[in-house]
Amino acid sequence: MMSVVGAQPFIKPMQPSPSVSPGIQRRHTLPASEVRPLNTQDAISVFEIEREAFISVSGECPLHLDEVRHFLTLCPELSMGWFEEGRLVAFIIGSLWDQDRLTTEALTLHKPRGSTLHIHVLAVHRTFRQQGKGPILMWRYLQYLRCLPNVRRAVLMCEDFLVPFYRKSGFKVLGRCAITVANLTFTEMFYPISGHAYMRRNSEAIRFPQHPLTLPLTKTDEHVDV
Repeated sequence: MMSVVGAQPFIKPMQPSPSVSPGIQRRHTLPASEVRPLNTQDAISVFEIEREAFISVSGECPLHLDEVRHFLTLCPELSMGWFEEGRLVAFIIGSLWDQDRLTTEALTLHKPRGSTLHIHVLAVHRTFRQQGKGPILMWRYLQYLRCLPNVRRAVLMCEDFLVPFYRKSGFKVLGRCAITVANLTFTEMFYPISGHAYMRRNSEAIRFPQHPLTLPLTKTDEHVDV
């Protein structure tokens, strides 16, 4: 079974201003922005965002609600959700795979001993698109994967119009994917996982087990977002 290195938060929440009274501090329990693993209680919010994002474009969802719950039960540590004041605004769901290329079985299986991270879906809530949240969340997710000792690469399949988006995140084309869904065909892409994680990009708090280093905020490309 895959283990996670480290036990400290990736980024600690920003401390409240000293000028704010303790009583006011106690009333505000949710950070303005945080990233954390998803759980089965998040499944409905995940599916609502996914359905709106994909049905209108391709007519198909990468994961149905029961499949969302399935992966959030088997491998919640391979998911990542971005929350604004407690509201889910973007997410990624992944699972492990043990072959060089994706097959139909990869759509529903989690292989705990696999070294390939299959990214099933990245989606952003419609009111938060065109703000760079998709690229930022993907960047954070890839950095998180660097702290998982058994993961050697990430793979995904996407429609052709999304290839430039994922290329900007560092993915490379493997070729045509063997999987088809209804009349849809896909390009398979991969990202090599190696080295140590870089520690911060554009949010206030994150609760993943990595070293608590920070880097200055950086502006991301906002022309393409999902």
